[in-house]
Amino acid sequence: QVQLVESGGGSVQAGGSLRLSCAASGFTMSTYFMAWFRQAPGKEREGVAGINTGTITTYVESVKGRFTITRDNANDTLYLQMNNLKPDDTAVYYCAAAAWLTLSRLLDQSQYTFWGQGTQVTVSS
Repeated sequence: QVQLVESGGGSVQAGGSLRLSCAASGFTMSTYFMAWFRQAPGKEREGVAGINTGTITTYVESVKGRFTITRDNANDTLYLQMNNLKPDDTAVYYCAAAAWLTLSRLLDQSQYTFWGQGTQVTVSS
């Protein structure tokens, strides 16, 4: 049974940091493309950061220089380090997995098969 379980969300003040984790099970994470998405209240879900099976990453413009996506294939865990958080980063964050996609579509949610349940991140000003 495939599972993606996010953790690490919470409430922080602007300028603070959080590290999200996504524990994968039921599939071989090392062979999957992985990504983080987020959905703010009243907004559509958007891709935040994606990583291929190695170390190639991509980010939405609004988080470049502040967020870092990494993966630990040995422990089947995906991370999102979020620094200098802003109120606009407030959202439910989801991790997702795709068996294959082209790099240009790393942040295209339609490419992803498996999804976690999400973790809330709230940033206050």
